Amino acid sequence: MKRAFKTRHFVRWMRKTGLTDEIPCRAVSEMQQGLIDADLGSGLVKKRVASPGRGKRGGVRTLLATNKADRWFFVFGFEKNERANISDEELEGLRKIAKLLLGVTSVQLTVAVRDGSLQEICHEEKSQG
Repeated sequence: MKRAFKTRHFVRWMRKTGLTDEIPCRAVSEMQQGLIDADLGSGLVKKRVASPGRGKRGGVRTLLATNKADRWFFVFGFEKNERANISDEELEGLRKIAKLLLGVTSVQLTVAVRDGSLQEICHEEKSQG
């Protein structure tokens, strides 16, 4: 089962950039096929995604906490034309957030979705045969 979430911070950023949930869900599918732009360590990865009307080259960068199997948390995003990358301090903070998110239980995920701390954006059930 694949589950992808976005944090409150990421939700606000998405609104500003005009991204829809379909775009990060498509990115998760690509990453499951090994198409990750950078592994930043401690469960944090970087993925370029297309921005509406601009494609990937002029698009945005997203940072996710992931176990690369069934949990994907979009935690940070930035437009390439606004900044080249994140600072070392931001990277360290995001690694700590990744560790926390990847350590939550299914029950804690349910609570976080209910209270709005996280929003689930794509959820795939394994087909049962």
